[in-house]
Amino acid sequence: MGRGDLTNDEWARLAPHLPKSGQRGARWTSHRKVINGIVFRERTRVPWRDLPARFGSWKTVDERHRRWSADGTRDQILRAVQSDADTESRIDWSMVSVDSTSCRAHQQPAGVRRKAPRVPKKRSTPWQHRPDEGLGRSRGGLSCKIHLAAEGGRRPLALLVTPGQWGDSPQLIPVLERIRVPRPGGGRPRTRPDHLSGDKAYSSGRNRGYLRRRQIKHTIPEPKNQQSNRKRRGSKGGRPVGFDKEQYKRRNEVERTINRLKNFRAVATRYDKRAYIFHGTVTVAAIRLWLRT
Repeated sequence: MGRGDLTNDEWARLAPHLPKSGQRGARWTSHRKVINGIVFRERTRVPWRDLPARFGSWKTVDERHRRWSADGTRDQILRAVQSDADTESRIDWSMVSVDSTSCRAHQQPAGVRRKAPRVPKKRSTPWQHRPDEGLGRSRGGLSCKIHLAAEGGRRPLALLVTPGQWGDSPQLIPVLERIRVPRPGGGRPRTRPDHLSGDKAYSSGRNRGYLRRRQIKHTIPEPKNQQSNRKRRGSKGGRPVGFDKEQYKRRNEVERTINRLKNFRAVATRYDKRAYIFHGTVTVAAIRLWLRT
């Protein structure tokens, strides 16, 4: 076992949730060897062709990473690992925080062909396949954003990749709707945290109304311009929003989660051209955080 590879304990948690080889043809290369190669590439960000020989053929590792990122297998594994953690009461639902982080795009994905985002009535492809490839121009140049919701144990519950110039507030609802932790005994998956925390960028009437409808307590500070607009309208402006400073101190948990994700160099800087591949790269890093205790 090399430095950074999955430990025996981590592999025991992950192995039951991996796809089984039921197709015709040659036998699959060992999942453990391939996954260790994927983790090595994410941790060090070497080109696929420069993977050490102990991981086998670099093309096998690359193709399996692409395939599992394209068909949603990564998301299924993430939810299965989260379900195991919830069964062992290792998920802190008492406080879930939301935030985003920008990832500078390397010159390699800069030339990918992008189309204007268009959402069809019936989406037949997985949602991580974006027509805009999750790339956009911001102050730092070509970049993308990772929006995520993290639980109290500093592990991501859900994540979303968007272009770098997109705002945080409109992405609150899409991120929360992606929290789906299956229950081992069956039934509906758990989707609602006990409390939500976010910075003032998430303060809007739409977001607060959504949280009230779902009966989610929240601690989101109100910006000064929204306070002045509410006071100017008098009684029509509504009541002041509640804000608990002690609860808000726990918002650092999502920032620490982002710091742990960006310890993977392939996440801190985007080298993947396609949005679905980069989403799979971030998901692999999230799965590794859930496997650690």
